[in-house]
Amino acid sequence: MDEIGCRIHVLAIPYPLQGHLNPMLQLCKRLTSKGVRITLVTITSARISVQNQFESIQIEYILDDDNIEAEGSNDSEKGAAHFKRIQIAVSDNLAKLVEEKASSGHPVNIVLYDSMMPWILEIVQGQLGLKGAAFFTQACAVSAIYNHIHRGTLKVPLETSTILLPSMPQLESNDLPSFVYNPGPYPGVLDLVLGQNINLEKSDWLLFNSFDKLENEVVTWLTERYPIKTIGPSTPSMYTDKRLKDDKDYTINFFTPDSGACLKWLDTKETGSVVYVSFGSMSDLGENQMQEIACGLMNSNCNFLWVVRPSEESKIPRDFMSETEERGLIVNWCPQPKVLSHRAVGCFMTHCGWNSTIEALSLGVPMVTMPVWADQTTNSKYIVDVWKVGLRVKASEEREMVTREEVERTIREVMHGEKASELRSNALRWKELAKEANSEGGSSDKNIEEFVSSVESTHSLS
Repeated sequence: MDEIGCRIHVLAIPYPLQGHLNPMLQLCKRLTSKGVRITLVTITSARISVQNQFESIQIEYILDDDNIEAEGSNDSEKGAAHFKRIQIAVSDNLAKLVEEKASSGHPVNIVLYDSMMPWILEIVQGQLGLKGAAFFTQACAVSAIYNHIHRGTLKVPLETSTILLPSMPQLESNDLPSFVYNPGPYPGVLDLVLGQNINLEKSDWLLFNSFDKLENEVVTWLTERYPIKTIGPSTPSMYTDKRLKDDKDYTINFFTPDSGACLKWLDTKETGSVVYVSFGSMSDLGENQMQEIACGLMNSNCNFLWVVRPSEESKIPRDFMSETEERGLIVNWCPQPKVLSHRAVGCFMTHCGWNSTIEALSLGVPMVTMPVWADQTTNSKYIVDVWKVGLRVKASEEREMVTREEVERTIREVMHGEKASELRSNALRWKELAKEANSEGGSSDKNIEEFVSSVESTHSLS
């Protein structure tokens, strides 16, 4: 490993949120299996633990800021301050870190950076004379939408309610990311996500947490314009190709999962009988909406496992758990891939964050979609109308929320309705295609091989 690692050394800089850290760390695990040395740069509050064969991934902490609130808020002002601290820390320390690695006999060949921090490429190429690769933790379709806005082929504010873009299905305005169709609540965030496009032409590689067959038309459109490679799904190997024997779970959890309670409870339930409900680490639903979801779950007569973060617990009806204790379990956090892969889970009620979406696809689980913000609306559109593995709950215009009746109706349809069999069949098909992509010779495996070979070739010529 040392001999190979001296030849290829990747410095990886993820954005320090759980939804960004885990996919990049999963990619780093794949790279180590190809004989690449990894140094992963993050802040102390990330609390990363790399075990077993992945001890070859060295962690460098550059910002002593344990008080940063890891996740759980989409407050734009707080997010902007967090982002600025990260930018200063990376800018101040990157050159020094690269110099230290060179002095230790393991010079860095390339910097792998989160696409949300495109300014890193200017430092990497301009100041350090190194190659740079951007890593996108969102769907290729979402990146294409942002790219159209950046290029001026899609105007914001939107001029029509129906959107026609090459390589994509017909979209309604609310199928676009929320920052696009309703930028008001998130001042400055649209500029932040569009910033991913500012130097696409200059980046040496663009890597996406997706796979070719999942987004074939969009991937083709992007590939004709930029040096992109799909390398996903970036889920633990045991859930797809099983080639990395110690890669059984994500390395990072900002919330402590109650693994034992979740799995023990699921073991007592019949196959395909449980609705797993989780709205991720950042969604902030109102109290009335949480109560409607609770009543919809209760009225569906299905077993349910509901992840409710501590900050959200007070929004649940007071007597809800006592009334549903035989059918339901509420936990603060859980090991999501283990839950989704459990035989008892019949569907996933999800906010449609990209990591959750690609996990469900990789594990063959149909979905009830309830997008909240950001790219979740676009992901939901693809889940329902392109990949055909789920149904979306519809918000009531009068009440401006999803009603208990709609929650109950959609869960019943996905679990037992006329479309249930088709949704399950489609979900299992995507599961096989995800496994194929990560398996030896699959599209993502070959793309990672080509990326490593390209880095090695570039280094040998320098």
